[in-house]
Amino acid sequence: MANGLDDVVAAETVLSDVDGLGGRLTIRGHSLPELAGRWSFPQVVRLLLDGFFDDLPGEAEFAARLGKARVAVFERLQPSLAVLAPLEIYSGMRAGMALLPDGETLADALLLIAAPSVLTPALLRLRRGEQPIAPDGKVEHAADMLRMLKGSAPSPALAKALDTYLVTVCDHGLNASTFATRVVASTLAGLTSSVLAGLGALKGPLHGGAPGPVIEMLDAIAAHSDAAGWLRDEIAQGRRIMGFGHRIYRVRDPRADVLKAVVRKLGGEGAAGRRLAFAETVEQTALEVLRIAKPQRALQTNVEFYTALVLEASGFPPQAFSNVFAAGRVAGWVAHAREQQTTGRLIRPQSRYVGPVPELVA
Repeated sequence: MANGLDDVVAAETVLSDVDGLGGRLTIRGHSLPELAGRWSFPQVVRLLLDGFFDDLPGEAEFAARLGKARVAVFERLQPSLAVLAPLEIYSGMRAGMALLPDGETLADALLLIAAPSVLTPALLRLRRGEQPIAPDGKVEHAADMLRMLKGSAPSPALAKALDTYLVTVCDHGLNASTFATRVVASTLAGLTSSVLAGLGALKGPLHGGAPGPVIEMLDAIAAHSDAAGWLRDEIAQGRRIMGFGHRIYRVRDPRADVLKAVVRKLGGEGAAGRRLAFAETVEQTALEVLRIAKPQRALQTNVEFYTALVLEASGFPPQAFSNVFAAGRVAGWVAHAREQQTTGRLIRPQSRYVGPVPELVA
């Protein structure tokens, strides 16, 4: 039996391929470096959905429809925002998305893809005592998300950084949340039901809940002033060093390199530049400490480390990092749900019973 289903093939997909030994990520026939920073998030969403909806429009119309979907989500869920805001930020977003139609159409899919980008800024503003800002359907997707968060148009560089991040995390093989999505989709439940399963899995600290603790780690090391000592103490106490190691990659996570380049473009001078320089020092120190402490394991920088820096620079608090992760990954979930429904069958693995056996009665 494969513990944790390691090396078990549970689906055939055209959507993405994770090469853990080579450190490569392929999305619909394109390498990640081909897409990140070159294709916009709506373009990549359309790429993922291609072939799964008969009425998929061209790129310009698709981007316009995604913009209209952001407006529709806000109008539909605005009456519920005050009730959702007191909840933990991820739970509030998930509860809001549960109110969306549980259909199978492209319109239903676009509402789901738009929802995290609308709900997250709205709920964050309400938690700060500010009024939510309605989407502008004519603004580019990532830029509109930042505009709704901050109340003004972001710089082109910051909008590009967030857009690149959303592309980078849009799909990544049969990870835990995508598998959960496909399991529910295989029952022919609606897209919302399927995506909610993905949201539940993404919340865990071993999956999408990990980037936030990277910021806590950086702050703790800065206060300690001895990176190597702090890291060795954490390892000695059996705690995980956040932002390092991956279940699949045995070399450096290619998404980490993409996001590191994004952060460098944002770094510049002053506090942001010092933060990046410090993070790079911590990264190199952590790699060396891990190499010595765990020589039998290939623990390299993963996507979480530089995700934390990109999202911090974008103005999102650590408790909302998983929300922004979901804003990118929801595109992959929807595509996988449609692929499962159109080409797969009910997912029903077997289990091996290892409990007590009842005595036979003569």
